[in-house]
Amino acid sequence: MKKTIHRFRSNYEKVVCGKLDEQNVSFEYETVNLHYVVSEQRKYTPDVILPNGIILELKGRFTTADRKKMLLVIAQHPDKDIRMVFQRHTNKLFKGSKTTYSKWCDKNNIKWADKLIPIEWINEKKK
Repeated sequence: MKKTIHRFRSNYEKVVCGKLDEQNVSFEYETVNLHYVVSEQRKYTPDVILPNGIILELKGRFTTADRKKMLLVIAQHPDKDIRMVFQRHTNKLFKGSKTTYSKWCDKNNIKWADKLIPIEWINEKKK
């Protein structure tokens, strides 16, 4: 039987699958994706809430987990006005990315500001 060449994610997987090859056991390696839903409830504590009800999340570093969380919070609370304030809006999402924090917000229809809270946001009337 011909051995199949795989790229394994860990040395352990390589050893175990190598044993299968040695025993001439045919197998598939990472050929199927099974989808699942994470449904546990989490809580989000906003950084700042202005007197007019605008909720602000202040971010220096904006990780993948932060982005996922913000999209879920905003989608599940459409009655809230949630906005982002970045320490530096021109930071890239990750090394090599062309997308900045502010472009990500624009793409997801999230209002954002750079460095400080705009006076216009502070002076906005309560909705």
